[in-house]
Amino acid sequence: MDSSDGARQCSTVQAGRPAAGGRQVHRDSDAFQPQPQGPHSALLFPVMHVMSPPDNEADYGDAGIEPELDPDADELTPEALVWQLLLLINPGDEDTALRQFAHYRELLSEADEDAEPVWVLKDAIDWTSGFFVDAHDGESLVDSINELARRWNIDLDWGGDLDDEDFRNATDVPALMSTAHDGLRERGYTLWTWDTGSDQQAGWISLSRDDEAMRLVAAALKIELRPGSDAF
Repeated sequence: MDSSDGARQCSTVQAGRPAAGGRQVHRDSDAFQPQPQGPHSALLFPVMHVMSPPDNEADYGDAGIEPELDPDADELTPEALVWQLLLLINPGDEDTALRQFAHYRELLSEADEDAEPVWVLKDAIDWTSGFFVDAHDGESLVDSINELARRWNIDLDWGGDLDDEDFRNATDVPALMSTAHDGLRERGYTLWTWDTGSDQQAGWISLSRDDEAMRLVAAALKIELRPGSDAF
């Protein structure tokens, strides 16, 4: 492996746990430009990276700053912040983030001018990297979170079977989200939920080591976000 290969280490997910590793990125100028890093590279966000969104689907790289709090983070465009969020909820899977970003742009072009990014994002990631269910529909919540967790070969223990009437009557969506959150934390992931302002529950999953980055990005996008253990 030459020096250039060593500069971009790959991290993989095995047995439901994220492996340590990652690569650093840099800023060439104030105008961020994607830098090709290879299709199997993974990103590490100890605190926060500022990544530029790809100009088009042919851009498979990224560019940004060293992994530390960026004083200019508040000046990023919503599009750049959405790209950052997509990388966080698709750890090690830039291809999926790229497809979702392209879908996000398509949806945004059709949305009202005052559409909030999180609502456009919801449709771009639903059932692939995010969930959106009725607050009283425990079965759909379990199905959607199980689907998301399978990306890392995680089989969650829900504490019972929703086909069991006694268990179904004794639990609810917030309790199920808390159970999922605890199970994911044991494996190095965090379940997040955002305030829909309606009778719906929505959220996504990211690496626990990226918790601070997630909070920063969500705040910059004006998304009211909480861990799944503290559902809205």
